[in-house]
Amino acid sequence: MSRAPVLPDGWTLVALQSVGSTNDEAARLAEIGAPEGTVVWSREQTGGRGRRGRHWASPIGNLYCSTILRPACSAARAAELGFVAALAVADIVPAGRDVRVKWPNDVIVDGGKLAGILPESAIGAGGEVEHVVMGIGVNVGFAPRLADMRYPGAALGGSVEEALEKLTASLAARLVQWRSEGFEAVRAAWLAKAGPLGLEVDVKLGEELVRGRFAGMDRDGALLLETPAGPRKIVAGELLGRAA
Repeated sequence: MSRAPVLPDGWTLVALQSVGSTNDEAARLAEIGAPEGTVVWSREQTGGRGRRGRHWASPIGNLYCSTILRPACSAARAAELGFVAALAVADIVPAGRDVRVKWPNDVIVDGGKLAGILPESAIGAGGEVEHVVMGIGVNVGFAPRLADMRYPGAALGGSVEEALEKLTASLAARLVQWRSEGFEAVRAAWLAKAGPLGLEVDVKLGEELVRGRFAGMDRDGALLLETPAGPRKIVAGELLGRAA
């Protein structure tokens, strides 16, 4: 794509060749008043990170972007935006490929991890969210191979610019859905793309590994798990595929 990517109406693109972290740059811009819909996009990151501070390999060829959101809500409601972003990524996967969302906000395509999502919020003195930086990395040109990944990688294909256009359009539409219909509509769409109920999974809670069967997601976004000891609700953790 030779032209500059086109974003949704009212959104602004900050295009960079290289940056330490798009999330850090977006947070800096948010702190000085950048509006919702400001998207920081870089061809590469030299200090990209994923959940729990893990290194996120960010060489040229894939999509790395962070979007400033100003949801004007509590921290609890802002946590719902990770599911909104996961659906936005799933929406841009071409028809004919098997796409699933994995709690809390991973996207799995043809059995491989396509994207990483890292929401970071700034909370004001009154407990209301001042802004959310929604960091999204999507494998477009290639899928990095990391030794510590339980899932192989998957790549979207096409150009990074095209992926950015489709992702921002989808994110804008999903945000409208979240604001107008509430989290229940997002939850229903998420569950429709989640793995089948009853699937055997492991959930990592710090150093603890909990085994059970996937039983869905409650109305607050918590993972529901059926374990040998009975039902369990998990608010924070990492859902893993059952290891062989």
